[in-house]
Amino acid sequence: MKDNWLIIVILVLIAGFFYGGDELLSTESFGRSYSPDYGESLEIAAEYAPMMKLGISRSYGDDAFAPEIEDRKITKTASLSTEMEFGTFQEGERQLKAIVSSTNSLLLNENVNKYDRGRKSYYSGSYNLKVDGRVYDAVVSQLKEIGEVQSFSENAQDITGTYTNIQTELEVERARLQRYKQMLAEATLIADKIELNDRIFNQERTIKYLEDALTNQDEQVEYASVYMQITEKQSGFANVAFVTFGQLVTGLVSSASNVLKLLFSIVPWLVTAVIVWLIVRWARNRK
Repeated sequence: MKDNWLIIVILVLIAGFFYGGDELLSTESFGRSYSPDYGESLEIAAEYAPMMKLGISRSYGDDAFAPEIEDRKITKTASLSTEMEFGTFQEGERQLKAIVSSTNSLLLNENVNKYDRGRKSYYSGSYNLKVDGRVYDAVVSQLKEIGEVQSFSENAQDITGTYTNIQTELEVERARLQRYKQMLAEATLIADKIELNDRIFNQERTIKYLEDALTNQDEQVEYASVYMQITEKQSGFANVAFVTFGQLVTGLVSSASNVLKLLFSIVPWLVTAVIVWLIVRWARNRK
């Protein structure tokens, strides 16, 4: 035994390796019962492999162009700033609301402020509109007629690729939900049923999230966003005012101060000139 101890140690290590390997394999096989990866099963993975190859994820970037789609999804946004003559702000606001009403647009938010006081006061208002895409151009043209246009910008964005990706992922997630429900109907163990119920709940939330995302993008396409600013000019007499008694007194004091400053700056020169004149006269008299 002393001469063969090394052989015995090697045999023990080999036996332990095989025993431990069998235990690991057994644990792995048991752990696959309804685990997150196995829950999809080979059958469902093969059935939806073409859709999964699209690389769909929850991040919907603007670079998804999808040029093969003919029905494009375009969102529009416009920003408009106009200026009204003094005293006509309320009339301009009435015109804006009449346009909103006649075109079945939506006024989501309005914020009107009065600045300064008295003759210097003027109004300024900002408005956030949602406009049906079918009448968008007509509404913008009418809004430009309210006052004098100071600035205008317009942006159109193609979201077709993003929209298509969300649709595709929604189909995948709905199919996955049906598979979970089928597996729940076939499950016999209480633990498996509890786990599948949790997955179904999470899956339904995922589907709701995707459905809301599609609805939101449909609304963005159907309704364009228009941001408008209306500002009233200040009165031409805003800076005209009578001189007050206080201002007159202040002016008188200021003028007197300037005269005194002038006198005190001239006196030294006058004294010097008189002294010089006296010296010159005295010198002439001596001759």
